Amino acid sequence: MTIHRRALLSSSGAALALAAAGGRALAASTEPRPQAWRNLPFGGGGFVTGISLHPRRPGLAYLRCDRGGAYRRDGHDQPWMPLLDHLGGADADLTSVLSLALDPRDPQRVFMACGDTTGEWSRKAAVLASTDGGAHWTVHEQPFRLGGSEGGRGSGERLQVDPQDGRVLVLGTTRDGLLRSSDGGVSFSALGLPARQVSLVLFDPAGEGKVIYAGAVDKPGLYVTRDGGASFKREDGAPAEIPQRAAFAPDGALVVSFAVAGDWPPNPGGLRGGSLWKRSPAGAWTDITPSRPQGRPFAYGAVDIDPRGRILCSMLLEGWDGGGDELYLSEDGGAQWTALSARSTHDTRSHPWLAARLAGAAGLGHQIADARFDPTDPERLTYGTEYGLWSTANLGAAKRPGEHVQWRFDVAGIEQAQALSLHSPSGGVMLFAGMGRGLGGGAWEEAGKAPDAGLFRPCRDASPSIDTAWAAPHIAARTMDGGSGGATSVDGGASWTPFGAQGLVKDARGGHVAVSAKGGSLVWAPPRQPAIVSLDRGRSWRLCKGWPETRDAELVPVAEKNAEGVFYVLDFTRGQVLVSVDAGQTFAPSLQGLPQLNPSWQRGFIVSAPGTLRDLWIGLPDALVHVAGIDERPRTIKRVAGAEWLALGKAAAGATYPGVYLAGRVVAPNGEEAQGLFRSDDAGASFVRIDDGQQHFAGILSLAADPLEHGTVYVGTRGRGVFIGSVR
Repeated sequence: MTIHRRALLSSSGAALALAAAGGRALAASTEPRPQAWRNLPFGGGGFVTGISLHPRRPGLAYLRCDRGGAYRRDGHDQPWMPLLDHLGGADADLTSVLSLALDPRDPQRVFMACGDTTGEWSRKAAVLASTDGGAHWTVHEQPFRLGGSEGGRGSGERLQVDPQDGRVLVLGTTRDGLLRSSDGGVSFSALGLPARQVSLVLFDPAGEGKVIYAGAVDKPGLYVTRDGGASFKREDGAPAEIPQRAAFAPDGALVVSFAVAGDWPPNPGGLRGGSLWKRSPAGAWTDITPSRPQGRPFAYGAVDIDPRGRILCSMLLEGWDGGGDELYLSEDGGAQWTALSARSTHDTRSHPWLAARLAGAAGLGHQIADARFDPTDPERLTYGTEYGLWSTANLGAAKRPGEHVQWRFDVAGIEQAQALSLHSPSGGVMLFAGMGRGLGGGAWEEAGKAPDAGLFRPCRDASPSIDTAWAAPHIAARTMDGGSGGATSVDGGASWTPFGAQGLVKDARGGHVAVSAKGGSLVWAPPRQPAIVSLDRGRSWRLCKGWPETRDAELVPVAEKNAEGVFYVLDFTRGQVLVSVDAGQTFAPSLQGLPQLNPSWQRGFIVSAPGTLRDLWIGLPDALVHVAGIDERPRTIKRVAGAEWLALGKAAAGATYPGVYLAGRVVAPNGEEAQGLFRSDDAGASFVRIDDGQQHFAGILSLAADPLEHGTVYVGTRGRGVFIGSVR
């Protein structure tokens, strides 16, 4: 990897400090300017749980995701547009979209049933309604919870609009039965389905709003009402399995995919068998299952039927090995099937991480929960996987000898990665980002280009922590949830060497790592275990003496930027900061009397500032504390009511202290409290808000600020990738 953007600070004479180091803060000489936000390119990276096409407007399509919300686009050649970036941290659970419904008579009306889990700790669900194609949303709060990220989220759709009356919605919930709304999702009342856990809802287009099919999880089977929901009867000819998807054919036949549950509601995972069945217009059921593989758990998921009567379905396979799931295509009502995997070619060249992950392996991918024909073009087909969306414009090649269906990774505008860790070093690359969901992560050298040479390979491990030496940024370390648990680099991230073996802690994978100011030592804290230290860049390890004994919280080591071999850790369970001055080998209490937090639902953090020894920022749920130097007393920042994340970047023009970026709660001069993302150019004396009404990131997972460009900040999200904000 060639470093061409940023000169190393150590080569420009800045050995242990940034140019802005030293002295008390001065007010910035310029007025705050608005922040411009955009995604750093990576491409996809998340589970596409549903695809919806409007029946009356060609090209109008929506996606729903288990993290990161939903997307819309208005044509095959257009990028996808995110719809829920306006949600803030308090509403982050609403970016888990369990179901999405379109009004078949009005292309501008769209509804979403949103909620993360059914656990008591989760936000209660809401139905989001839009009358302008998703540009603006009305949130209708509900008294129940939905499992948009739980087992079974790949089935559906569970939310439907009555084709006869756009005010009427029918919603199948995760645990609260089948519900009906007559006021566009404002309120709901129960229908007569005997089951509590619903997997799908479907109006019969010929039923005048009275005939509704519903799939059940807790009482497996397909049910039908012919009186608008007052009573339901199980379809006896269909199997006693859990319906996953269903579609009507032009002649009125109904095709339904089924799954047998394992340890949790199936799709994704939890598969113990399945089938595909067709109900004739006269009511007779026929098993049209394409294949039942032996020796491997499977089920059936996606189902669609085009205007010509062609049937498409996906066979889901348990596990992550091999080429993944299968798509089957039938042109004779299910009597004969063509498997598409052997007749397909996937182009990964536009997305380096995907090419590295697949490494030329054949197959369609895993977790094909949904797939859709283009009703206006028989050659076009789109399907989703656990890491994004694929589309083709030559589906007919599957039936032509010697030809292959050509697939492109159709994720322009879609960023779904979970950004677990961000780090902007003092020189070299612009940003390191560690991703979750088995994506690895990488090093961005420029804002407009996805990582390639700088990818963290193999692209199958999560990377929860990254750090570099402040005075020698070519020395880096990162943790990962596979292999030996981490790796080091001595060339700025161009290559990585796995951590050496150690027998000091069990299951030493992941966790947090810190690199000393000049790179001579590493402190690694595996999750909820004792910390260990390396004095030879990860080749060998020894236990850190004096490390906090608590195992109920993940504690994070932090390196002092202004002195080699000094580390800190905030033990927020006991309200104290411990320090090591011997390269991380021993820790002892340094600052005590901080609030003691409950690690089951609270956390704190510590950040070291460049320029002055022991200049520390301590973030707490209800306060932000600044220790301005080794002889300074802790000072509570008065205007901050709570700190979730904090990062330090280059000082503003005319200021001597780094820019302070805070995700948290700030009290305005009029006494009003606001939650959001803020910047201070005067060491916390005042803050200006830098997110806006359209960009609240739907929950922040990580934060970094650029030490070489004032006003540039990086935001890691829980399902919308990485955002870069820069001063306009």
